[in-house]
Amino acid sequence: MNAQQVSNPVDLFVIGGGINGCGIARDAAGRGYSVMLAEMDDLASATSSASTKLFHGGLRYLEYFEVRLVREALIEREVLLRAMPHISWPMRFVLPYHKDMRFEAETPTSKLLSVVMPWMKGRRPAWLIRLGLFLYDHLGGRKILPATETRDLRGSPEGARLQERFAKAYEYSDCWVEDSRLVALNARDAEARGATIMTRTKVTRAAREGDLWRIEVQDMESGAAQTHYAKMLVNAAGPWVGNVIHETIDLPSKEGVRLVRGSHIVTRKLYDHDKCYFFQGTDGRIIFAIPYETDFTLIGTTDAEHRDPSEKPYCTDEERDYLIAFANKYFKKPISAEDVVWSYSGVRPLYDDGASSATAATRDYTLKVDATAGAPVLNIFGGKITTYRRLAESALEKIAEHLPDATGPWTAGVPLAGGDFPVDGVADLVGQLRARYPFLTDRWAKRLVRAYGTEAQVLLGAAKTAEDLGEDFGATLSEAEVVWLMDHEYARTAEDVIWRRSKLGLRLDAEQIATLEEWMKTRRERVAAAE
Repeated sequence: MNAQQVSNPVDLFVIGGGINGCGIARDAAGRGYSVMLAEMDDLASATSSASTKLFHGGLRYLEYFEVRLVREALIEREVLLRAMPHISWPMRFVLPYHKDMRFEAETPTSKLLSVVMPWMKGRRPAWLIRLGLFLYDHLGGRKILPATETRDLRGSPEGARLQERFAKAYEYSDCWVEDSRLVALNARDAEARGATIMTRTKVTRAAREGDLWRIEVQDMESGAAQTHYAKMLVNAAGPWVGNVIHETIDLPSKEGVRLVRGSHIVTRKLYDHDKCYFFQGTDGRIIFAIPYETDFTLIGTTDAEHRDPSEKPYCTDEERDYLIAFANKYFKKPISAEDVVWSYSGVRPLYDDGASSATAATRDYTLKVDATAGAPVLNIFGGKITTYRRLAESALEKIAEHLPDATGPWTAGVPLAGGDFPVDGVADLVGQLRARYPFLTDRWAKRLVRAYGTEAQVLLGAAKTAEDLGEDFGATLSEAEVVWLMDHEYARTAEDVIWRRSKLGLRLDAEQIATLEEWMKTRRERVAAAE
């Protein structure tokens, strides 16, 4: 078996099933490369399911003069919006203005203003914010999303929940994205184009053998070990990228990763409109308050150093209290810890550029190839979910230098599974689904369209009643949907279904989750026995 693998190795072996790994696997498979991907847990089980769920340019990065990053992200917003209108959609962001708003002290903009306008003492002047929003509107060649407007908060729905001192706001555009579904759909497309996707499979060791990589993997459930060979290795391990470099492949590299923890809290719905708030603090930091899963509000994020990737991140009491206190400087009716129904935290693997603080560390991506001792390895540092597709294209440019003769870029404008409908077509799709399946409520139909797009009808099949979909696990989660997620989207456990493929964990109780877990376990065993 090994001899056959050595004589016929795959072109690329990707370590990591987050958005960067799956995005690269998809792009590479579509260019004709043979690809294998190993993820030690579920897809998007770490950073890629713990984002703020935004396709955005990163307005605050303009303060760091990261114009290239912002421009690339702004262009990508609309490219991605067209490719996945079911899991991504436009949002309007309301930025309330007050004269006491300040810059983060270490930004280049802050330092410049302290020299030319020392009397401002770090405050953000209104004209500078408007200039930043003008650049934000025009850097990316915006076509779909509406431009920035100045809004009077007095007597408006946007101002109703805010403190009286906020009379004016700027309203601009960005986009929402279902982050972990994005990962699963990229993995699906990669597999459809020939890639092998292995979840719950850990790379325990990788070593160069001449012009090949010998990669040892272990099934995290059965313990079974296998060996694979590849012409090139891609290290997209996210928070573990440094561990892979220094331990798994034992590479003498000085490149470092800076782990920054971002935490979020979820409360019951705090306001009635469908817009997001962009709040600026007196410390220069910013947070978002975002409509979430219909009945909730998402508030985040923090920036805190995180030393060990093996230490599972969680929202600390201090981070929770920081976010609550921050939001309470804006909302008329204060919130407390008792209002928090859920929290989550993720670790961003940023390139260590020597920045003085976690907030100041660059969000741009860095790609480093090492081919000094034989077979090449590409190490991926940093990146934003908004620029994952462009990161993949940049990675393929570097890969092509070592593995030529593949085809060129192709992913721009190619929809992900279920995304083959117009950006403004969600309402029509919901109407079609309800007409074909009259037993669906409007909320149920909209949830299915937002998750599966045009594939919602494939999932529901020939069902005439809700009972035809099999067991009801609660919160509109049916047996038919769970089977779909297991067979098409790599789900194996209840957690995969209710916290990554969906957020139905916010609506299911412990008994319902236990029932789902047992049902999925039984089905896995039955399928395994039949193979």
